[in-house]
Amino acid sequence: MKPSKLSIAVMAAMSSSTSVFAADQIETSYSELDKISITATKIERHTKTVPQSIAVVDENDIERENAMNINDVIDNIPGVQAVSKNNGYDSRLIIRGAGLKAPYGVREIMVIRDGVPMTDPDSFTRFDLIDIDDMEGVEIYKGPGSIFASNASGGVVFIKSKSVFDDQQDRLKIGLGSFNSVNLNAKKSLVLGENDSMAFNISRRQSDNDWRDWNHFDTTQFSVKHGHFFEDDSVLETEVAYTEANLQLPQSLSAEEFADYKDSGETTNTKDVWQKNGRYSTMLFVNSRYETSMGAYTFKPQVYFTQWGHYHPVTGMINDAQDNKVLGTDLAWNRSHELFGRSAEFLFGLTARTDIRENGKKYTYRDVEAGTGVILSDEKADLAQIEDSQNTILGAYIQDSFSPMDKLMVDVGLRYDQVKLSIDGNELLAYNWGSGSYGAGSGAYSYDETYDLFSPKIGLTYALTDELNVYGIVASANQAPTESEMQATRDNAPNVDLKASTSTNYEIGLKHRSKTWSADLAVYFNKLNDEIVKVDGGFAPDYYENAGETDKKGVELTAAYQLTSQWAVGASGSKTEYRYVDYVSSGNDYSGNLLRFSPEYQYSVFVDWKRGAYSARLETTGVGEYYMDDANTEKYSGYSGVSHLTMGYARKAHKVALSVHNIADARYAAEVSKTAGAWGNPDSYEYTPGAPRNIMLSYQYKY
Repeated sequence: MKPSKLSIAVMAAMSSSTSVFAADQIETSYSELDKISITATKIERHTKTVPQSIAVVDENDIERENAMNINDVIDNIPGVQAVSKNNGYDSRLIIRGAGLKAPYGVREIMVIRDGVPMTDPDSFTRFDLIDIDDMEGVEIYKGPGSIFASNASGGVVFIKSKSVFDDQQDRLKIGLGSFNSVNLNAKKSLVLGENDSMAFNISRRQSDNDWRDWNHFDTTQFSVKHGHFFEDDSVLETEVAYTEANLQLPQSLSAEEFADYKDSGETTNTKDVWQKNGRYSTMLFVNSRYETSMGAYTFKPQVYFTQWGHYHPVTGMINDAQDNKVLGTDLAWNRSHELFGRSAEFLFGLTARTDIRENGKKYTYRDVEAGTGVILSDEKADLAQIEDSQNTILGAYIQDSFSPMDKLMVDVGLRYDQVKLSIDGNELLAYNWGSGSYGAGSGAYSYDETYDLFSPKIGLTYALTDELNVYGIVASANQAPTESEMQATRDNAPNVDLKASTSTNYEIGLKHRSKTWSADLAVYFNKLNDEIVKVDGGFAPDYYENAGETDKKGVELTAAYQLTSQWAVGASGSKTEYRYVDYVSSGNDYSGNLLRFSPEYQYSVFVDWKRGAYSARLETTGVGEYYMDDANTEKYSGYSGVSHLTMGYARKAHKVALSVHNIADARYAAEVSKTAGAWGNPDSYEYTPGAPRNIMLSYQYKY
């Protein structure tokens, strides 16, 4: 019987090797432990042939972790730090030191879902709008070099969702855990005929998270996907999704409060004035992508639209922005051809994206305790500011992957993006940090800025043996200042003199793949000019400025070995040195100092066991010491031995999973920072406590 178009699509999606570009000279049959990546080139390749450090977390990894959020599946990757105040959904992601300046969320790093930037043109991403239960896999690409990355010098997080053509994903799932945590998910796929398929997904996650005050979260997510084959075998896929996410964001603990937490295991509300931070968001997301043949080329146009709004109490003000739209398109052409008598792959494309924010408002806090100024609720009071803005990126990219000789693959690419910021507003009221009260604002303002960003790269991969590849890459990228960084005033004026930073990465490494073990070794030197850094304002708002030069050096190693058919072991780790070469700020010379919150090392060690329907994994992690401030006056010792256990049972349509995070209930700080006291005041400390022991038991039934 002739297979249907839908069954062919499903088999292609499930068989990664059928669509992998590879020159026979460097691709081998020893790929059992290898995974597939598309982040570097927009074309599927085994990770062994990608000339840069890349980590791929597949669906099996996500299921094994019994994950509630992205943090659960990426926080043990060497060179990656995922720090959260509310146990995952407010994650601040840092890749090789990039993203450090963000107080929350993701900066300097591009987050992409099914080809659509979840990162807005202002370089900000929120993980609470991504459904972990609709993820087929996630890739972490470290540093500049990905053809996907626009206005993102720190790397790319590429998320691949479940395919609409996969009719094996139908399931019901329920999870219950510590702190009244609930995780619910239901999926249903429908084959409507030979040419059409649909898929429905709904998820609900919530937790009181009451090991800390003001720490509740809940998210509800729903999506509908449709896929259609045309008579010429072109395919159109469309998704409509809606998300509502409500997050309370607790403040950091003082040194005294953290000491109390280590003694008692309980945290009370902090003494911080701004006790009611949060983010309450809605998002409507539409994504449509098409694939067809145009002569010798494959044409892949994509259009997307997002409408979002949030109520966002933060330090000083309450942001109430309900009318925000992101529109974008990506037009990609690729062609398989011959070069030097061998197969090659050519790719080029155009992108356009605009973020329109209309009638964004800021309000003062309504309920303030007399005498102390402590915020008692997240209710708004007087209108303080109104603003309209438009942030646009126009880009073009080109890349060729070819083999000029046996065993050698070359990737050459260039991406250009132009970022335009246009902001108009009126500040009616402003918070006076000296007096701790609201006063008259600066009035009307308007400014426009344009940045030209270039991202060239050249990467080489050479097969030393059938199992071992060596690679090298030189890649560069720019990072434009964000709207919020420009608005972080210094001397009561917008910081419009910020320059775009330039990050250039030099990296060499080894990648081994065989039937029994795999290993990746990366050595890199990342040079940054005009890096945009955050400066503590003391009794004034924090602001941003350019450091002259920053050097980041590191070594990363990941290895896994299959001891027997039932047992496997593995380890990963990194050793880093991130240092200011030239940085003077407000009369303080930090040149030669190490960057704050840059651990000397990270490590993770695991043991896997699987026998029949049963499986288990035990993993332990640690982070080395680091300086708490750029002045390098004091170090935090880091932590070690924070262990996690996952166990599973799968038989036919049934699967049970148990995860225990922080088995020993260790009391440690995920992050510590220090601010020097001003005008005779003592130094202040901010501790972000790591989450205590957290147990989640889930059951899923596939039908």
